[in-house]
Amino acid sequence: MDGIKVNMDSVRGGIDGAKEIGLKNVGSHCSISEMDDYDLSKLLDKPRLNIERKRSFDERSLSELSISLARGLEAYESAYSPGRSALNTPASSARNSFEPHPMVADAWEALRRSLVYFRGQPVGTIAAYDHASEEVLNYDQVFVRDFVPSALAFLMNGEPDIVKNFLLKTLQLQGWEKKIDRFKLGEGAMPASFKVLHDPVRKKDSIMADFGESAIGRVAPVDSGFWWIILLRAYTKSTGDLSLAETPECQKGMRLILALCLSEGFDTFPTLLCADGCSMIDRRMGIYGYPIEIQALFFMALRAALVLLKHDEEGKEFIERIVKRLHALSYHMRSYFWLDFRQLNDIYRYKTEEYSHTAVNKFNVIPDSIPEWVFDFMPMRGGYFIGNVSPARMDFRWFALGNCVAILSSLATPEQASAIMDLIEERWEELVGEMPLKICYPAIESHEWRIVTGCDPKNTRWSYHNGGSWPVLLWLLTAACIKTGRPQIARRAIDFAESRLLKDSWPEYYDGKLGRYIGKQARKYQTWSIAGYLVAKMMLEDPSHLGMISLEEDKQMKPIIRRSSSWTC
Repeated sequence: MDGIKVNMDSVRGGIDGAKEIGLKNVGSHCSISEMDDYDLSKLLDKPRLNIERKRSFDERSLSELSISLARGLEAYESAYSPGRSALNTPASSARNSFEPHPMVADAWEALRRSLVYFRGQPVGTIAAYDHASEEVLNYDQVFVRDFVPSALAFLMNGEPDIVKNFLLKTLQLQGWEKKIDRFKLGEGAMPASFKVLHDPVRKKDSIMADFGESAIGRVAPVDSGFWWIILLRAYTKSTGDLSLAETPECQKGMRLILALCLSEGFDTFPTLLCADGCSMIDRRMGIYGYPIEIQALFFMALRAALVLLKHDEEGKEFIERIVKRLHALSYHMRSYFWLDFRQLNDIYRYKTEEYSHTAVNKFNVIPDSIPEWVFDFMPMRGGYFIGNVSPARMDFRWFALGNCVAILSSLATPEQASAIMDLIEERWEELVGEMPLKICYPAIESHEWRIVTGCDPKNTRWSYHNGGSWPVLLWLLTAACIKTGRPQIARRAIDFAESRLLKDSWPEYYDGKLGRYIGKQARKYQTWSIAGYLVAKMMLEDPSHLGMISLEEDKQMKPIIRRSSSWTC
């Protein structure tokens, strides 16, 4: 619009006033009471089972974390030195000492350059700061999902104010009336993004929000509300400040989000039914139905809400509904979405057309529909949550974000979490390649690509959402590695990223089977690529940061998973 522009003058002014680019030396505040370790059974006044289990990284002391991390790095050093690894991993000159990498300062400078100000206060970071690009599109907006790694970076660096401002501003936007054409969206819907507009004549700032009415395909972002709750918990864990989450506004905001996804309908499954393009994969990619990314975020947001909701009259009603949904959701996901070698063999031998309560092939999946690639891809050791499960349909593709969030939220059992990390190690070339991390695997191509994507020219094979490599996923991989006690995997991935990201001007994504080429339409100085790297580095250097984004397993939710017996003798 004429006479209106993004408030980048304020951004630049903020940068000039923030000359200190390096990390602050701040203490970590990742242990407010023990509120996250409540068993769900306590909330329903059920007796707690006294079951011994191996402690995870979240329960260990910082000293134990440091010892384990050092041992992991020593093992990595012995296995992949001298020089370069068998996978051509760049050798790190500071692998066993936490000297800042030279590109860390550049990353902080670039991150601060992306700050957006509203009436003098920082409220987020724009998606990309690419001067070379002729088309801005919506990359000059603050996206909810994109801001999460930026928020974590600022929290880890002891700068929580911008995160608080963002949470409050998006909460205010949630209260707006939301319409697409003549249809009104649910009251709890969070925006996909917002843009700060500056009127130089009136010297006024205003905000324009997008709830999906301007998005490609006009799809509302299902993940925005979940990320908002997860980030509110991260802020609370990092600062130890419960006052923000306990405000009536935040309590109401959470209840509105939960009311949307806990409402009763015709569903026979506890998973959320979603349209294509409702999450990070925001274009048509065949993820309609019950995508793993949404289910994992849903699970994590429900668990975060449990410890944030007040136990007043309104809160208790939602807490009871959440507990029941979590039990059903965890059983469903761990039973039907999980795939390993044995389960794959069981599905391969499924009977079909079973009609009774005793049916084993409950979704009537036709074994002939199993794609050929998965038989070679599945190692003897390892497993993962597949992309989608619905009647007569299983999407066997690997999706990185959903599997990493499953580990962090403890949707994955400790055994499943270890199996996911085993798979990444066993299939490093396919899932990591030369630039972490594949958003999904494998790419769809030829006739399938034409049918599934509608001939999308941006999602061609091994590009963008269709098997592209996204540096932002590095922080999720690192967090999952630390939680499962595999820091050496994260170090290998970070080494790859450090060899290219700064030199390539922080691209949005990379193309090719190995992620070797800068994406054909990738923006440079993509903010979440920058922030994802910083968060990964800070977590690896101080694993106690993991507490703000990780949830411990609730022992009462672990189901007895019975293997399929649907084969003929």
